Amino acid sequence: MKLVRKDLEKDNAGQVTLIPEEPEDMWHTYNLLQVGDSLRASTIRKVQTESSTGSVGSNRIRTTLTLCVETIDFDSQACQLRVKGTNIQENEYVKMGAYHTIELEPNRQFTLAKKQWDSVVLDRIEQACDPAWSADVAAVVMQEGLAHVCLVTPSMTLTRAKVEVNIPRKRKGNCSQHDRALERFYEQVVQAIQRHINFEVVKCVLVASPGFVREQFCDYMFQQAVKTDNKLLLENRSKFLQVHSSSGHKYALKEALCDPAVTSRLSDTKAAGEVKALDDFYKMLQHEPDRAFYGLKHVEKANEAMAIDTLLISDELFRHQDVATRARYVKLVDSVRENMGTVRIFSSLHVSGEQLGQLTGVAAILRFPVAELSDQEDDSSSEED
Repeated sequence: MKLVRKDLEKDNAGQVTLIPEEPEDMWHTYNLLQVGDSLRASTIRKVQTESSTGSVGSNRIRTTLTLCVETIDFDSQACQLRVKGTNIQENEYVKMGAYHTIELEPNRQFTLAKKQWDSVVLDRIEQACDPAWSADVAAVVMQEGLAHVCLVTPSMTLTRAKVEVNIPRKRKGNCSQHDRALERFYEQVVQAIQRHINFEVVKCVLVASPGFVREQFCDYMFQQAVKTDNKLLLENRSKFLQVHSSSGHKYALKEALCDPAVTSRLSDTKAAGEVKALDDFYKMLQHEPDRAFYGLKHVEKANEAMAIDTLLISDELFRHQDVATRARYVKLVDSVRENMGTVRIFSSLHVSGEQLGQLTGVAAILRFPVAELSDQEDDSSSEED
């Protein structure tokens, strides 16, 4: 998705102009649209014309309309999006208040205006427009003293950091300068990895080099991670894959990506993280039910106790017609993030999203047991009896 323009006021009212570039962008657009929004896009309208002789004909004319959105229809198989609404801006071909349907298409610009842009919608725009969010693969291409930290998307390779350190040669009987410089180099590469690689999105980190540089670097990185109890690196250790490359320059990445071990590893889907989160929730529900809640009321109560470690929520809930209900879900997400919890927004198009939908669409894994909730429910129900 390409962000052309973003004009937001202090109260978060305003408009954004976007160009969807891939089929998946149509899904993002569907999740951005709500009833009552204003949508401006080019469309084709059948217009009747009368000639000087009185004969009536009809022409198909491309024009730009601004609609107040009333119904949104998304075909997930064809990735087509149709938006129906009433015309709210004067147009020579379409009367004010007349109904029209706009079919949004890839590579065709549209402008969406809202009275209130909330955090969930703004996050989605950021994800859709930032190529790093679609980069499932990260790579560190290195040689002694030179490293490139890259993100690999389906359409491009983005260099996020270049690390250069002068490494003195080993001298006979004295390697201390060489070793110190090498350690400083490795440390800077580790910092670049932590700063630029989003392990929630990336499913594989290639470490490519000539010789034994990659092995020595990975040994150093994980020894340091154990010493400093770096959970981010230790939990994602299985994602690191060592491969050969002819140098530490960016062009050498192509060889690494052609390695058969890499191609088989990349066959995993991006949804694997969602599947794991849901699996963790079911395990918790089975073994420690006081640390696994689902249903909006229960999850909100757990959030009040600041007990939520991971919130699992379906993107379907943010398309709710009722503004107050939608705002309630947005408030929950914002609150969990403020309390340093992790928020996973599931796509209702994935199997894991469908499963979560069967559990009301909202669930939470808690940091600590909150048994009082179920007790309170029992007390209140017995009082009602």
